[in-house]
Amino acid sequence: MTAKLPENARTVRDEDAFDVETVAQWLRANGVPEDGIPEVRQFAGGASNLTYLLRYPDRDLVLRRPPAGAKPSSGHDMVREYRIQSLLAPVYPHVPAMVGLCTDPSVLGSDFYVMERVEGTILRSAPPAELGLTPANTRELCLQVIDLLIELHGVDAAASGLDEFGRGTGYVARQVAGWTKRYAAARTDNVPDFAQVMRWLADNQPADIASTVIHGDFRLDNVVLGDDLRPRAVLDWELATVGDPLMDLGSSLAYWVQADDHPMMLATKRQPSDLPGMLTRREIVEYYGERTGLPIDNWRFYEVFGLFRLAVIAQQIYYRFHHGQTTNPAFEHFWIAVGYLDTRCNELIDTEEN
Repeated sequence: MTAKLPENARTVRDEDAFDVETVAQWLRANGVPEDGIPEVRQFAGGASNLTYLLRYPDRDLVLRRPPAGAKPSSGHDMVREYRIQSLLAPVYPHVPAMVGLCTDPSVLGSDFYVMERVEGTILRSAPPAELGLTPANTRELCLQVIDLLIELHGVDAAASGLDEFGRGTGYVARQVAGWTKRYAAARTDNVPDFAQVMRWLADNQPADIASTVIHGDFRLDNVVLGDDLRPRAVLDWELATVGDPLMDLGSSLAYWVQADDHPMMLATKRQPSDLPGMLTRREIVEYYGERTGLPIDNWRFYEVFGLFRLAVIAQQIYYRFHHGQTTNPAFEHFWIAVGYLDTRCNELIDTEEN
């Protein structure tokens, strides 16, 4: 019997629909034995690549593809995303099983891949009461999720073949320059210029602290939990690469909203990181440093970078809405969050300098 329908699997938006029968034929031709046409639902919340649930009577699959009109850049490269997870599977048993990759544009109009659905619970802004979260088991869950990131950063990139995605030293510099350029390209007239933030990042960037396999978008709502609240899988590998692990941690904690944060931060919360029992950002950094032995004395840089990067991602999404490239109403007010993130970055910079 097919697993329970996920709460965030909704009717497919018209602008994101595709020819389901053609995809079903491709699946059968590529080793998926299920007959008939699957029921298709779209996972809500995806702001970059699109994710769909394909429901057969006795099996659930998940399809990933870029949004219409997207170029196959690093953020929309299905071949890359598929290959990273395929290489990770033997050495990091927390990725979904890959089913197949399609690079024939006649099937869907773009590259896409299909994977097995990992059944379980994903923690979003308001976790279901039936999970029975207490401060004690919430803390344990939090530590296990952080351990997932630490384990990933310990993967041998060369032995796994993942070193093909690295570009050598200079990762921090490339990231600062790259995200600065992306913000300039996506800026609209209703958001700040981030000039002071970008200048501070350029002037204060450290050398790479290490070079490891990194996720690029590691969050609680990208982790699937089993009924025992233990992590079963990590999802959303589109930004994974080989780079500086502290940059990965900084990017991850940009999403980590805690209970004493500014109301604007609390309003943007996408994961229940503010629950009683969850570690604070500072506690996570200290735990990570203790477990890995990596120096965390220059943490302010990684914190500011993570928030700036988050602002750029939000602005890139808002840019698509602003110019009518998507009509998803969830993106309409992203520009407000971008403005707040500029304020937050500057507060952190001023604190550091004073």
